[in-house]
Amino acid sequence: MKFATWNVNSLRARADRVEDWLDATDADVLTIQETKCRDENFPWGLFEMAGYQVAHFGFSQWNGVAIASRVGLEDVEYGFEGQPEFGKNGVDPQVEARAISATVGTKKTDVEPFRLHSLYIPNGRSLEDEHMEYKLRFLNALHTHVTSDMTNTTRVALTGDWNVAPYDEDVWDMELFIEEGLTHVSEPERTAFRAFEDAGLVDIVRPRHPGPETYTYWDYQRLRFPKNEGMRIDFILASPHLANDVTDAWIDREERKGKGPSDHVPVVAQLG
Repeated sequence: MKFATWNVNSLRARADRVEDWLDATDADVLTIQETKCRDENFPWGLFEMAGYQVAHFGFSQWNGVAIASRVGLEDVEYGFEGQPEFGKNGVDPQVEARAISATVGTKKTDVEPFRLHSLYIPNGRSLEDEHMEYKLRFLNALHTHVTSDMTNTTRVALTGDWNVAPYDEDVWDMELFIEEGLTHVSEPERTAFRAFEDAGLVDIVRPRHPGPETYTYWDYQRLRFPKNEGMRIDFILASPHLANDVTDAWIDREERKGKGPSDHVPVVAQLG
């Protein structure tokens, strides 16, 4: 069974690329971030024609998360218990479309089902912005939700765009980030991310692709991709019981090439 995560940066704008990628890779499950659409303009047919069930959580042209599965999609949860609300300057706070989860693998006889989360962690915007405080609250609440009842037999994967580069090798120029006081690398953000690892969740890709320049994101501006000035901010964190079943995992860097790519690329895992 193959499952993947991908921040597509507008699903409608990149529907053809998503369709082609699913066909080429034969992925069984895809978690998607930044769909940037409501249910009424979500491209349901794209997935249904290819045999996927889909659950989508989106309110507007911002955010939006989804899970597409052809191996079962059960017990869908939109958001998560304790998810913090956000409203700029405290105005009209609401739960944003940044998290969706479901049980997958129920139709795959050679794989034990597991709980799969599609996550779009808040960006933070700047170290002093109120969105940074929201980002940290979001990560802490998610940590509590996922790890409070974890056991040795828990099978769960947290996938998506974390908007955190937890180690220095995860950015192309750490000195630049420090000098300019940029987000994604601050100690509070990294501490919040590493808390998931401290709780036992495993980054299933890094051991197979260690070291610098294993990025998942390149900004559109300043020729970041041709210069390979990227960041590693998209992850699959799995509970140990699930991580033990992973036989391979990789970053599909090729998907950043060509016409009209997302600024992120898929991160993929193989079970069994």
